[in-house]
Amino acid sequence: MKLYPRQRHRVLQVVTKLLIPFVLLFGLYVQFHGDYGPGGGFQAGVIFAAAFILHGLIFGLQRTRSVLSPTALRILMSLGVLLYAGTGLVTLLMGGNLLDYDVLAHDPLHGQHWGIFAIELGVGVTVAAVMVSLFYGFASKR
Repeated sequence: MKLYPRQRHRVLQVVTKLLIPFVLLFGLYVQFHGDYGPGGGFQAGVIFAAAFILHGLIFGLQRTRSVLSPTALRILMSLGVLLYAGTGLVTLLMGGNLLDYDVLAHDPLHGQHWGIFAIELGVGVTVAAVMVSLFYGFASKR
């Protein structure tokens, strides 16, 4: 396996190992704070993907693929879309309109909170998986 100069640079590797947990933590903050302020699923998904893309740039594509395989990414993409669509289907089955979250809980306010949370989580998972898949596709030699 041929190593490129940036893959042998210890300072970048150490800084990246220190930085990635904070990037992921910030992504979680944006995800869970999205229904109260700026942010949400799309922004959190891009932040999560940026952490894995940074890992791939510093440590190499093969090592990143061993951390997050393309098969796992396909599963995550599917689960995110199913969570989004499933939330809408549940609201229909409970007697409401499509993505009308009022029927999800005993109180319409709680229903809105849980519905938005589920939708944003589905969007975040899907966006993160698609962004990392795009990186794998463009970075691979095939």
